Amino acid sequence: MATPERYAKIRRVLSGRQPTLTVLMDEVNKPHNFSAILRTCDAVGVMRAHAVPPRLGNGRGQLPTYGATSGSADKWVEVQTHQDAVAAVRSLQARGFQVLATHLSEQSVDYRSPDYTKPTCVLLGAEKFGVSGEAAAAADANIVIPMLGMVQSLNVSVAAATILFEAQRQRLSAGMYARPQLGEEALERLAFEWAYPELAELYQGRGEPYPALGEVGEILTLSSAD
Repeated sequence: MATPERYAKIRRVLSGRQPTLTVLMDEVNKPHNFSAILRTCDAVGVMRAHAVPPRLGNGRGQLPTYGATSGSADKWVEVQTHQDAVAAVRSLQARGFQVLATHLSEQSVDYRSPDYTKPTCVLLGAEKFGVSGEAAAAADANIVIPMLGMVQSLNVSVAAATILFEAQRQRLSAGMYARPQLGEEALERLAFEWAYPELAELYQGRGEPYPALGEVGEILTLSSAD
């Protein structure tokens, strides 16, 4: 049973969630990188990440297995799977997101230049091949992290963290974490699901609305007695 302190923390975290900030991982195939990106997503308030599984033969494989690198972030950040990066980009754009592809091109701009207070998706490519040319062309802009050393790129999870914390910086300055981005109904629903996942699953299976918070203790006591 969630303690009052635990429930208060869940409410506080959800109050800072940013439903208009997300990532699209295009065939990121190494589990430690995939998990590390989700951990950063949780840290900056991303609610839902998007991912295209790596290719396997003529089709798609599974998303990389979550590892200890995630720090259990996979429990707090939903991952929506897509079968095609370009289609995913266009779907996000149709929902009002600007898609920023981490891709070096003649049109690339410094990653700090875009306005991350707008609904934003950061498109990240596979470790070896990066973002595909087709997906980069479909994006609203290509962004790069300036490199002053001998190597030309960062590890994908490091690049994701660098960009997402710039988004967090801009959104903090704009006061976007100071006021809930979720409506009260959605916030209450998610708080119940995070605090009581097994009970939430039970009510979902029955097709019944969640009980009021004050009723939860009594329900859990009766369940344990059975």
